[in-house]
Amino acid sequence: MSERSSAVERVTRETAVRVELTLVPGESSIATGVGFLNHMLATLARHAGWTLVVQAEGDLEVDAHHTVEDVGLALGTCLDRALGERAGLARFGFAYAPLDEALARAVVDLSGRPFCRVGLPPELVYAFVTPAFPVTLAGEFWRALAARGRLTLHLEVERAVDPHHAVEAAFKAAALALRQAVARVGEGVPSTKGTLTG
Repeated sequence: MSERSSAVERVTRETAVRVELTLVPGESSIATGVGFLNHMLATLARHAGWTLVVQAEGDLEVDAHHTVEDVGLALGTCLDRALGERAGLARFGFAYAPLDEALARAVVDLSGRPFCRVGLPPELVYAFVTPAFPVTLAGEFWRALAARGRLTLHLEVERAVDPHHAVEAAFKAAALALRQAVARVGEGVPSTKGTLTG
């Protein structure tokens, strides 16, 4: 793959996932077997300014969990590889995104240190976007992406009524923060340690 792009295949007994990521805008193609995940990945790609190809098959007869998590792991790995040595990056990004009554905030640090905190209003912790997609499953996706992407993410849904709006606002906020963080702004590695990968 070219600079600022990568491809990953992840195959387990539960899923088979292929992800291609390029950190420039383009036509994305997403098919995971989970309709709401497709929608969120398309949203992520559009607002992050990425080109994203995702093909996934999973044990959806069980539920969507393995597919959602494994797509997050594969996409996080792609992002880590596409960032290379992380030289010249802004490194940090932060954004708010509303969707009607929902408001979400995301703060990203491409630190090389995996950490993710996802906060939800208490009334949404046990809510479902669709019968097969609990709101908490979005947190599993972001924790997987942060782990393999080796980044720090604080993602908060500050308020929401509709579960769909809550998750979509969170994806949009994260996308906008990631767009800032991966932007090229200089030459050197933005760290006093001299590395974000070691």
